[in-house]
Amino acid sequence: MAFRKRKIAAKTPAELDAMEAAGRIVGIALQEVRAAAAPGVTTKELDEVAEAVIRDHGAVPTFLGYNGFTGSICASVNEVVVHGIPSASVVLKEGDLVSIDCGATLDGWVGDSAWSFGIGELAADVDSLNRATEWVLAEGLKAMVPGNKLTDVSHALEQATYAAEDRFGVALGIVDGYGGHGIGHTMHEDPYLANEGKPHRGPVIQEGSVLAIEPMLILGGEVDTEVLGDEWTVVSIDGAPAAHWEHTVAATAGGPRILTPRV
Repeated sequence: MAFRKRKIAAKTPAELDAMEAAGRIVGIALQEVRAAAAPGVTTKELDEVAEAVIRDHGAVPTFLGYNGFTGSICASVNEVVVHGIPSASVVLKEGDLVSIDCGATLDGWVGDSAWSFGIGELAADVDSLNRATEWVLAEGLKAMVPGNKLTDVSHALEQATYAAEDRFGVALGIVDGYGGHGIGHTMHEDPYLANEGKPHRGPVIQEGSVLAIEPMLILGGEVDTEVLGDEWTVVSIDGAPAAHWEHTVAATAGGPRILTPRV
């Protein structure tokens, strides 16, 4: 039997449009959460904002109830890298770096996106970390084109991280063991997408393939993390702040198509 190259499943143009409809709701929710974030506001209150936006647009919060998760967003503050559980006891203060990850399901399709932002003015190095992580996402997703392989995206993210250290003047650590993923009718589909790696490996990206691409970087270059007792919250062991940026991206003949726009 002839060997067939593995490929990342492709969506039709109509399915990509449906995914973007879900993704646009995520983008609106992220913007509303950011507008509500201020000193004295709890991450639970931000969660309530996101859930209301998602439901008001006829969608369902994808995160809520996922493997027992109790929020509609992940709200990760400062040294929390990812998967922070929204809580009435986490009160935002001036200078905090907040990462919000959000998912919405609409008509059976999922949108997933994240961004990080400051409460008031960030310390200079933390601001550089955040801008660098945003830039790494923008640079890395350029590899999401038909004909590339999965790890071409991983490699692009890794190389962008090295370039960002020089560009933004900060040491950056790539969080090991966490990364992007396939996405479609469910939030996490094959394949897993590492944020670093050698190129030209893994399944082929087709026209219509979709990945959630999400660099997570820690300030200072150290990358050791641990999961807290709630079995969700991932923190940097040395307490260094982390930033997290994510888009759901489709490979098309015209180039990468962001399915989670924030406009």
